[in-house]
Amino acid sequence: MDDPTVNHSPSPFVQQYGPWALVTGASDGIGRAMAHEAARRGLNVVLVARRQPELERLAAELAQANGVLTRVVSVDLGTAEGVSSVHQQTAGLDVGLVVCAAGFGTAGPFLANALETELNMLQVNCAALTATSWTLGQRLVARGRGGLVLLSSLVAFQGVARSAHYAATKAFVQTLAEGLQQEWASSGVQVLAVAPGPVGTGFAQRAGMVMGQTDTPGVVARQSLDALPGGGTLRPGTLGKVLGYSLACAPRWARVRILGQVMRGMTRRP
Repeated sequence: MDDPTVNHSPSPFVQQYGPWALVTGASDGIGRAMAHEAARRGLNVVLVARRQPELERLAAELAQANGVLTRVVSVDLGTAEGVSSVHQQTAGLDVGLVVCAAGFGTAGPFLANALETELNMLQVNCAALTATSWTLGQRLVARGRGGLVLLSSLVAFQGVARSAHYAATKAFVQTLAEGLQQEWASSGVQVLAVAPGPVGTGFAQRAGMVMGQTDTPGVVARQSLDALPGGGTLRPGTLGKVLGYSLACAPRWARVRILGQVMRGMTRRP
């Protein structure tokens, strides 16, 4: 059954990207900020992550603050069953905006990390994102309008020692976004790669890193949805722009060396 909408005089943003947005990784960090920003702009929001209590609380916040509809989809995107469930549970919704913000990283020497963890990261950061982009992309292109936001990273543009596999997964995301931008250019669907620098979320703690200055998830989310109509690659936040454009001026071998040294300083364990 098709869903009702609550916005009877939709803004241009809602007309282009509504009535529903789907956000993966919505329980915290950038994903949570993206859900808030989409709802603030009048979109109903599908919240996807593992932690159902967190999603339920967020759904209530969004509905109360913005008068939008919400749907909670509590799944593990590290499994094929979880990815498939997202698509099944949203089949009846007119989704016009897809934000793939789910992901995690590891830090330290590649061989010191558990293989199971590395493979799970590959599944969440790459395989689940690919399946979501393909399945929801079919629906976006068929409707002739919409947007896809993929979370890249500052580390996506070169190899990074002590974050080798995470950087590789983000290079995959960046490359996929760039290709889809060209493929979908005439479809009415915009594709945006968001490549932030350090952001103040729970990412660093899970990866076993310490961070100094960071940008905020809210800044990343707001600038991302502002930039979506233009597509391309966004380096959000003041810190992300300074670091990103500074590194872009260096040759690739130098970026590899510089970021490897930075990661050595940010990694807690020897």
